[in-house]
Amino acid sequence: MAEAHLISEPVTPVPGSIELDGMARGLPGLPKRFLWRGREYAVAKVLRTWKGYGQEGSATYLRRHWLELITDSGERMILYCERQPRSARQAKARWWLYTIAEGA
Repeated sequence: MAEAHLISEPVTPVPGSIELDGMARGLPGLPKRFLWRGREYAVAKVLRTWKGYGQEGSATYLRRHWLELITDSGERMILYCERQPRSARQAKARWWLYTIAEGA
């Protein structure tokens, strides 16, 4: 497997490409196509999904939805969706590319 590189940059879902199936179960709408650094990527296969939790005092909150995927051009990526924006400046940036491995 190719080495994964840490990215941690926002991606922009392509309008009309959101998969709505999971939204009825409280999951974020997965973008089947998204833009990163001016290039469009398409999700070929979702390998796995998981949830990330955070602690605030004695309460535990769902913070992120994670997914590992393969693109149609062969990259292996890990994306996550933040349930709450990081700041008012980044309020629209919900989907982030965490890592990428070329030609995985």
